[in-house]
Amino acid sequence: NGGNDSMDTCNKISKYMQSVGYECRIMGVPKTIDNDLWGTDKTFGFQSGINVATYCLDAIHTTATSHSRIFVVEVMGHKVGWLTLYAGVAGGADVILLPEIPYSVDNIVKKIEERERNGKHFTVIAMAEGAVPKEVAELSKKDRKAAVMAQPNGTFTSQLAAQIQEKTGHETRITVPGHMQRGGETCPYDRFLSTSLGAAAAQLIVEEKYGNMVALQGDKIVPVPLEEVAGKLKTVPVDCDEIKCARAVGI
Repeated sequence: NGGNDSMDTCNKISKYMQSVGYECRIMGVPKTIDNDLWGTDKTFGFQSGINVATYCLDAIHTTATSHSRIFVVEVMGHKVGWLTLYAGVAGGADVILLPEIPYSVDNIVKKIEERERNGKHFTVIAMAEGAVPKEVAELSKKDRKAAVMAQPNGTFTSQLAAQIQEKTGHETRITVPGHMQRGGETCPYDRFLSTSLGAAAAQLIVEEKYGNMVALQGDKIVPVPLEEVAGKLKTVPVDCDEIKCARAVGI
């Protein structure tokens, strides 16, 4: 029950148990708020995480509007940006920054200035934890890691807020909902999805089809061999429909 690391562990344990003849059967179910698990369209936990992050963005709009401020809302997601992308669109963010698309501070400032010219004296930015500026993305893997580790809490959120405030002269604040996105009340969609996947996993056990992860693909729940899932990450394609949607509405 978990994400990438959990499914990788499941696969290793399953293979080991088979090699030593020990009667322990393994079945994986996909649970992570990041929705970054390869082989399944959706993971349970993802929609509940979206709900929390979206609520935060909705709530921030009130102060951002009344005080004419810029807010950077740091959403969970070190390696992939599905949560930030969905919550950003749903929560009406003006800028969305993802790990998959390195950002330019100057481009963000241009967006803020464009909004100013249109009479909108506030901007809400949804920023994934793992979002990095272009100059950092171009570094070697070792140097990039060092640059990330040098930042407070390993994110560029504070740096970006300071840069925006310096370049625009507007008060820029940071909001970090943090681990609230991982807990609390589970939304009905995730309750239904987890129940459906759990029932499908139980059926595979009855049929003795072990060593699989149950996955949602389209409108079907299907088994996917754990060895196909292990070690793979489902990132946000830069040309996906969700990205096109965000850009089409001016984000």
